[in-house]
Amino acid sequence: MSADHSHACACCAEVHEGPPLSYGAPAPVGWKPRYARRRDSELTPDLCMIKGRHFYVHGLIEIPVRDSGETFAWGVWVSLSETNFARMHDLWEDPAREQEPPYFGWLSTELPLYPDSTLLLKTHVLTQAVGRRPLIELEPTDHPLAVEQREGITMDRVREFADALLRG
Repeated sequence: MSADHSHACACCAEVHEGPPLSYGAPAPVGWKPRYARRRDSELTPDLCMIKGRHFYVHGLIEIPVRDSGETFAWGVWVSLSETNFARMHDLWEDPAREQEPPYFGWLSTELPLYPDSTLLLKTHVLTQAVGRRPLIELEPTDHPLAVEQREGITMDRVREFADALLRG
């Protein structure tokens, strides 16, 4: 494991010292590039619909970094029912969306750094202020990702993510 990291931020393009504190998936696991040509499928940075039957929102699983006071985040996709997806879409630019109760969903991003699959973990999607990604809360199980979300991780674990994801 390397001791030091620096990285170019995907959001601001500036170089930051230390390992990145977030990684994300560009699309849910079921998305195929050919779907972009279909009228019943769409992928935006925030929402996805596949064949008019599968609906997803992009959100953040936040994990406290216990020894730094920072927060690490996985950018993930969660499937929603058609009804909840339509409601979320309708309220996307509405400041009142913060009052929405959580939406149930299934995690639709495979995070390869966990020994057990992360696909189809039960989640709750918590809508945030306009312009902010929803927060994703995992059902409190013994899955390592759910345990990390509840208990937090260390900067050494963040460096493990960086070593695995940035250096292959």
